[in-house]
Amino acid sequence: MKNRHVFPLLVCVALSLLIPTMLIAEPTTGQPKKIMLASTIGPIDAGIVGVLEEAFTKKTGIAVEHIGAGTGQALKLAETGTYDLVLVHAKTLEEKFVADRFGTKRYDLMYNDFVILGPASDPAKIKGMKDAADALKAIAQAQSLFVTRGDKSGTHVKELEIWKKAGIEPQGAWYQVFSEGAKGNAPTLTFTNEKQAYTIMDRATFITMRPKISLQVQVERDDILLNYITLIPVNPAKFPQVHHAEAMQFIEWLQGRDAQMIIRDFGKDKYGEPLFFPNSPEGKKL
Repeated sequence: MKNRHVFPLLVCVALSLLIPTMLIAEPTTGQPKKIMLASTIGPIDAGIVGVLEEAFTKKTGIAVEHIGAGTGQALKLAETGTYDLVLVHAKTLEEKFVADRFGTKRYDLMYNDFVILGPASDPAKIKGMKDAADALKAIAQAQSLFVTRGDKSGTHVKELEIWKKAGIEPQGAWYQVFSEGAKGNAPTLTFTNEKQAYTIMDRATFITMRPKISLQVQVERDDILLNYITLIPVNPAKFPQVHHAEAMQFIEWLQGRDAQMIIRDFGKDKYGEPLFFPNSPEGKKL
């Protein structure tokens, strides 16, 4: 008689263990989808990243969360597999990221340009020069104070590219590494303005901060100063946990007409000029 009660008892125990598991697991299926983006800081500070994320979420219901870091650091963060895609602007670092199979492919998004800023007194006499490398040579020869981020960010990589073209390895008291350069272009520009020094800065940061600083554009419009910003999805073959389908949906939307029009018009109402220019295949048609 005692054995008749054993099986029902075992069933009850099994169900008691299973039901809480079912109750815990069930809500996860209804969690909203979310993409994690590691982005260079400049477009975040300018506001374009937040605007694009909000428009995409409104259209698709897929949330996007970002972290801001210099391009070199953003790529290192993505190499851990904890981010789904990156928004960066240093071609050599991007190509290595893809070659090492951390990312799948580079996708064009937008561009602006860098400028060489300096004090109104222009001690190195570079104002109006057409060649950025020649301008850096003049700064080095005059040993005029120059501030660098020094953090392997996209801005720093671009600066080093121009120094290399100039045939100069900058060093000395006149070449100052900003100790907090990793915090981004805005703090770097604030520091440079306090020092009344020269620096290389993206135009969007200069435009947004222009009312607060006295530094002036000294050199611009050289092709080497162009600043191309791209997207790279993290490789799902290397990191199966990434939300690759959602990341690709985000990239497809960002490259489409609606997002590229947002990029084209962003900043015009507030600053009287755009901060970025569309650069996807669809955006180039606008």
